Amino acid sequence: MGSWLCNRCLAQVERIHPPICSRCGLPLDASNPSPVSDTEHPILQCGRCRGMAPELDGRRACAFYCGPLREAIHQFKYRDVTVLAVPLGQLMALAWSELAPKEQDLDAIVPVPLHPRRERERGYNQATLLARELGVNLGRPVVEDVLHRTRATAPQVNLNPRDRQANVQGAFRCEDLRLTGRRLLLVDDVCTTGATLEAAASALRQAGAAAVWAYTLARTR
Repeated sequence: MGSWLCNRCLAQVERIHPPICSRCGLPLDASNPSPVSDTEHPILQCGRCRGMAPELDGRRACAFYCGPLREAIHQFKYRDVTVLAVPLGQLMALAWSELAPKEQDLDAIVPVPLHPRRERERGYNQATLLARELGVNLGRPVVEDVLHRTRATAPQVNLNPRDRQANVQGAFRCEDLRLTGRRLLLVDDVCTTGATLEAAASALRQAGAAAVWAYTLARTR
């Protein structure tokens, strides 16, 4: 995957492997047990997700946000090391084959947008770069111009879960009829509480998307 991520670093990436919760994508183990909702069509779902009705059909993440991957994301996102989009996007593509929802064949990939002012300051949107690489590897179109962040939100990193949700509520808009009836994969770099992904998915749902799944490079535990 290139000189930016050596084999030693890749070996230390803590990948997420099935069995996972069909809703939040976290591994299912003794601390995160799963009920089976239907004996004929079993859907593994952890106790934390039972009874929830989020905007997203489900979340997936390639790996946990720690170790060399955390450092790579920091360099990619804040230090202008955009060449990392290729190996990181390839890592996501390789993992998707076992993480993909079995009941869905997705039509298009949509990156989570930055506010225009923040994107101008950074010079790029890291989610868009990952989505492009993922689209090439999965053979799916990337739709970059339909989902918009309508207001600049405070950085989520220092907020608690409730404040994160309030911070991004109503922050996205999508008025493009091209998404009507489409099954979408919403892509971002890191998932913490999922508040940003849920807010973005809400806008896509209002635009007529038939299904919205989220896929991030990494996620916190």
